[in-house]
Amino acid sequence: MTAVTTLAPGTTTAEHELAALQREHGRPLFALLLRLCDGDRQRAEDLVQETLVRAWQHPEALRADAFESVRPWLLTVARRLAIDARRARRARPAEVGDAVLDNARVCADHAERSAATVDVREAVKTLTPEHREVLVLVYFQGASVAEAAQTLGIPPGTVKSRAYYALRALRRVLPGYAADLR
Repeated sequence: MTAVTTLAPGTTTAEHELAALQREHGRPLFALLLRLCDGDRQRAEDLVQETLVRAWQHPEALRADAFESVRPWLLTVARRLAIDARRARRARPAEVGDAVLDNARVCADHAERSAATVDVREAVKTLTPEHREVLVLVYFQGASVAEAAQTLGIPPGTVKSRAYYALRALRRVLPGYAADLR
């Protein structure tokens, strides 16, 4: 005697078979894919659905008499889909959220840096020769206060005071750069 399957109105045989596959093999598929997706539940659920779509696309594999259960076929398809998904993620740049972009440091482009260099050079030309030579030694050539004092033949306190007044004069001439000159 053959069993008669009653389907809900509007439900096709393929939908019925897929629902049965989901009930019978869904949990083992999800468990495997969850491990392969490093615990990412959303990705594992997506891959379970993709595995079932593949089963729907290949009904001949589901009805093959060569094996007792379709579970090995489903698990193989699921594993291959997970491997393909992992390879695809590694092939493209990592995704970043808006929070990362909001906190990212913005680097000035080359044109801005060149313009700033020209502005600073012009501003340094407005300094007195004494202030300019201290500024050049200490800030542009990286000399210590003691080295600048020895090179210029003046006391270290004078080097500090000239550097202070030179920076103060530059702040007046370069108002847009005031934060950088502190």
